[in-house]
Amino acid sequence: MQPSLEKLRKYFRLEHENGYSNNAVIGGLAKMLDYWEAEARNDNLPEEIIQAVATRLRDYACLSPESRADSLKGLWKRIQREFPETEQPHEDQTSDQPGTKTGTTREETPLNQPTCPETDIEKKDESRKPTPSPGRASSAPGGQQTSQTPAALNASLTVLSGIGPRNAQTLGKLGLHTLGDMLYFFPRRYDDYSKLKPIKSLWYGEQITVIGTIKTVHLRPIRGGKAQIVEAILEDGTGALRLTWFNQPWIANHLKTDLAISVSGKVDQYLGRLVMNNPDFESVDVENLHTNRITPVYSLTANITQKWLRKQMNSVVEYWAPRVVDPLPQHIQDSAEVSELGSAILQAHFPDSREQLQAARERLAFDEVFFLQMGVLRQKRDWKSVDARKFEVSDEWLSSRIASLPFELTNAQQQAISDLRSDLASGQAMNRLLQGDVGSGKTVIATLGIAMIAQNGSQSTIMAPTSILAEQHYRNLCQMLTGEENALAPEAIRLIVGDTPEAEKQEIKEKLASGEIKIVIGTHALLEDSVTFADLQLAVIDEQHRFGVEQRGKLRDKGKNLHLLVMTATPIPRSLALTLYGDLDLSVINEIPSCRQPVETYVLRPQERERAYTMIRSQIEEGRQVFIVYSLIEESDKIEAKAAVDDYEILSKEVFPDLKLGLLHGKIPPDEKEVVMAKFRDREYDILVSTTVIEVGVDVPNATVMLIEGAHRFGLAQLHQLRGRVGRGSSKSYCLLIPDSEEATENERLHTMVESNDGFVLAERDMQQRGPGEFLGTRQSGYASGLRMASLTDVDLIEKARLHAKALFDIDPDLQMDENGLLSKALERFWGSNKGDVS
Repeated sequence: MQPSLEKLRKYFRLEHENGYSNNAVIGGLAKMLDYWEAEARNDNLPEEIIQAVATRLRDYACLSPESRADSLKGLWKRIQREFPETEQPHEDQTSDQPGTKTGTTREETPLNQPTCPETDIEKKDESRKPTPSPGRASSAPGGQQTSQTPAALNASLTVLSGIGPRNAQTLGKLGLHTLGDMLYFFPRRYDDYSKLKPIKSLWYGEQITVIGTIKTVHLRPIRGGKAQIVEAILEDGTGALRLTWFNQPWIANHLKTDLAISVSGKVDQYLGRLVMNNPDFESVDVENLHTNRITPVYSLTANITQKWLRKQMNSVVEYWAPRVVDPLPQHIQDSAEVSELGSAILQAHFPDSREQLQAARERLAFDEVFFLQMGVLRQKRDWKSVDARKFEVSDEWLSSRIASLPFELTNAQQQAISDLRSDLASGQAMNRLLQGDVGSGKTVIATLGIAMIAQNGSQSTIMAPTSILAEQHYRNLCQMLTGEENALAPEAIRLIVGDTPEAEKQEIKEKLASGEIKIVIGTHALLEDSVTFADLQLAVIDEQHRFGVEQRGKLRDKGKNLHLLVMTATPIPRSLALTLYGDLDLSVINEIPSCRQPVETYVLRPQERERAYTMIRSQIEEGRQVFIVYSLIEESDKIEAKAAVDDYEILSKEVFPDLKLGLLHGKIPPDEKEVVMAKFRDREYDILVSTTVIEVGVDVPNATVMLIEGAHRFGLAQLHQLRGRVGRGSSKSYCLLIPDSEEATENERLHTMVESNDGFVLAERDMQQRGPGEFLGTRQSGYASGLRMASLTDVDLIEKARLHAKALFDIDPDLQMDENGLLSKALERFWGSNKGDVS
């Protein structure tokens, strides 16, 4: 028997002889853990056993003598299952006598039942200000182990008191499987009981959280019984605030008189009184109102209460956070002026002040951006080291091609062409992101790159997210690359989409495999295993954020060390591009061709809708077409907003009965969407009533009016993309923004749209107002899903982390230096099995 188990057996025997009075060790049985845990690890005992012992003994003082007996018996039975050779502490220690409970299982602890509130560890660490020391242990998201990681952080949650298999399974729905997972399961928000603002001090227009108790709740019908409104009065002893929810009658069942809740929303005014319309709300623990602390609020799932989860988190974080070893080298911590990791984790869960919470979040965010930068820099280096075929063209060839274009290239377009030419002639695989505003002329850049490949006899492909967009590329390439002045015959350029007849598909596949077809444009159909190429050398991915990482990788695999160009019409702010796309070379087209006219944008009040209809009719009489876009497909019980399907009926029967209207939304099958869009493009419809499915890639030069209903519900980037569907011809175009209510006409985003047509300016503003989510696209579901704390609007933090990562990468790109060993493992965990965005 291992010495540590022998010692444990002796103490258990003595405790049995003393009637489970908790005096086998001076100060209580839990005191033995101060030295026993280290001995047990030296004996190589499984960490789950060590944690089971530690958990039971820390709770031991809180139990009755009978429960203590059951606890030790159950614990020793578990040890015997792991080590059958162990002796019993006492002849009846593990016997199962009839009618005797042989051990209370953790599963018998209900989810809302607290465990022992005071343990030696909690008393020892109650200051929650751990001092950094060289001996700290290490962990990271997922609790994966490094050479200095306590194996306990990989232990199942069942080692915790009060968590058995059933509770552990429930917590698994939150992504919590190990103790390490709990360390990195950060609160979704905080209730700051240290600085509560009383209702009497609220100001009109404030976005704020208020805590109080419900005094009255009423549910009443409106609009002749077609809708309902919930009204409640919230009081906090200083004043009262009226709360209203439109068409959400279930809320009345959740709000009870004297219920303490926190409400978050914008303070409005109605008949001279302060109100909150449709605020978010959540019940709060009354005892927390008097703690004067910042209290974490975690995401929950069914059968888990906030109070119970917070207690479990506290027990894990308080003990293990100070023991986390910091993988970031000390010299980087010092120069970046970030806090120590263990302290940051602790303060991120249970902050002592707003300042310490901010410092904690900054450190954790720094790590995320730093790891992201290290990864993309390494990936860029790896791609740069891949040899690829050279494609060189003469100055005369390029000049003649540019001269044959029916328009003059902007300076930004000329620079982008120069970038592509250099990449293709370098002998290294091109990996370039071409970003530009809507209508900036990205397609011509891709076309000239394809021409460089084609004149050397190799193959290229363009993959687009929709058949409509693929057809547009096909027409453009046929127009620019075939004819007397061009080397390609029309049959050398083909289109393959979902609707392509099977016989034609088979012919295209055969000619791709033989090399007869030089350029193929398509949708996801290109990814089929049966589509093979004789010599694919260039892949162009349009609207790249519409495709997943695996889809892009599959297209890459159809050629050997091929050149890759990905394009996006979403202008990406520089800080975001450097962070997420640092593994790609970047070309930016930030100029609009001189032939394009800026779209005039206006914000109209709801009662001015008739003015919009008058303009629409006048434009249609001039032979133009119109988009009318809605945020909803059908009317919602929860949102008071106009919807596409409902308004289509009114518009077609009452407003424009003499005009031809089409309807397009996300619930329509894909093949029907393509038919509707094609009819609009071919002028069979005067007006297209739609949701945001027309946001990207639709090119209808004859459309001159974009009317957006409920415009305040969209982000700036989305509004700008929608506006980009018009103004694509030579005629003057207009964008009309109509919010749902009079108050919403003052929406900041709408007035920003009026002020600027520059997509890059709008992208920066949108990041500031809404965050970077819209720009992340599918990369967020890849490795950037690790960004839990980083706000990509924080340019200073991003620049700091990026510069430190680059400095380290220049010195030790593979992190082989001894001081970077832990950092190397942390980087592997952050990236996991995910590859780059376009790998």
